[in-house]
Amino acid sequence: MMDAFTAGLLQRIKTTEHDLTRARETGDDFLADVEQSELEDLHRLAAEHGVEIGATSV
Repeated sequence: MMDAFTAGLLQRIKTTEHDLTRARETGDDFLADVEQSELEDLHRLAAEHGVEIGATSV
């Protein structure tokens, strides 16, 4: 069982990945850059807290 922080973080990563894909598909370069930066921040936060990305489904 995962705690609320981990579940929330993994959900935010999943949502951001989806939003990044959509921005790329629609050719919105600015939004894609914003989403990519957000995704990098979330991955950094996960690493700092020992959260394994992709190891657990939300």
